[in-house]
Amino acid sequence: MPDLFDNPANIPPDSKARPLADRLRPVTLDQVIGQDKALGPDGPLGAMLASGQLASLVLWGPPGVGKTTIARLLADQTDMHFIQISAIFTGVPDLRKVFEQAKLRRQNGRGTLLFVDEIHRFNKSQQDSFLPHMEDGTITLVGATTENPSFELNAALLSRAQVIVLERLTLAALERLAQHAEQELARPLPLTGPAREALLEMADGDGRALLNLIEQVMGWKVTGKLDPDALGQRLMRRAAQYDKGGDAHYNLISALHKSVRGSDPDAALYWFARMIDGGEDPRYLARRLARMAVEDIGLADPQAQAVCLEAWQCYERLGSPEGDLALAQAVIYLALAPKSNAGYVAWKGALALARKTGSTVPPKHILNAPTKLMQDQGYGEGYAYDHDAEDGFSGQDYFPEGVKRPVLYQPAERGFERELSKRVAWFAKLRAKRGQ
Repeated sequence: MPDLFDNPANIPPDSKARPLADRLRPVTLDQVIGQDKALGPDGPLGAMLASGQLASLVLWGPPGVGKTTIARLLADQTDMHFIQISAIFTGVPDLRKVFEQAKLRRQNGRGTLLFVDEIHRFNKSQQDSFLPHMEDGTITLVGATTENPSFELNAALLSRAQVIVLERLTLAALERLAQHAEQELARPLPLTGPAREALLEMADGDGRALLNLIEQVMGWKVTGKLDPDALGQRLMRRAAQYDKGGDAHYNLISALHKSVRGSDPDAALYWFARMIDGGEDPRYLARRLARMAVEDIGLADPQAQAVCLEAWQCYERLGSPEGDLALAQAVIYLALAPKSNAGYVAWKGALALARKTGSTVPPKHILNAPTKLMQDQGYGEGYAYDHDAEDGFSGQDYFPEGVKRPVLYQPAERGFERELSKRVAWFAKLRAKRGQ
């Protein structure tokens, strides 16, 4: 496979004044690193280009994985005029000009690839403005977003564009990029093996960030090779990608919840730490932990709710970082607690039954009769006082007339619910015995 970086001598003399990331920008699609799933022969973009038909696209992926580069190279490969705009700085008048110019270009026989960076920042009406120009072929839209398109883009726009998922770069892909940088700069990184690994990890899957870090390292005057400690003193680790209102927020809280549900305290602590370190509001996490206790543990361990509420209260008194430990301990407790969603399932079943049966009234025998008229209507007639009954259980039916008695709560054979299961079975036996 031909590679731009195999022959640094062909780079123009003035290129050394340009940033390293710009100098190493691929000039053909087969030079893009780390996106083989999308660009390979069996990938969606590879297949699209092989057919000679480029449809409108939404490139979804984290920063520094090649969204802008891929869009530009798609325009080159399909011989379309490339226009790049940013949703942050572009308004409706600017869009009108872009569309008018694209129409003129189309009349002259050339298509326009319109690349919209941060497309999710356009509002609904702005997103809608693309639709007629996409439909009549005036533009081929390529949008780039770091946010989940399902949440941030209009359904109408998504129906006219194929979503291509670009992945954060693996350590192997970052290593290839580092090797290209060393070829371009004609010298190796002054790092030991462990320090080199630490540098790749600092980039956190962002190729552009890695090249910027390499450019800093190559600018140092050092003798010998730096170890990880020396590297860490000179470079700050790149902040983890975490947007408290974006896709990472929902992905990480899902990972935390499922790790707790899966009884893995180590994984649960890891995801909890990722969110805390990313700047998540600990109060939000406290609320979610309480929800996990109710939804996934329930009566299998009634103490779980109390642990969460006490940890929440402790955090409110201590604040961060001391209060974070109380929440972390609640995470451990929840992960190791016996699990049951029987209460959750029963509640959903009760809601469904309540909505289905509408306005049916309670049976008269369990209605109070404070007036004579109500007594004459049969209110309270035949009510059996449970404390007077054998075993303190009358076994009467408390559902509305015409509603067949359902079984909503089916406790699990785990934790405290094992005891509740015995009680449910005992009452069912008494009810059957008394013909109820």
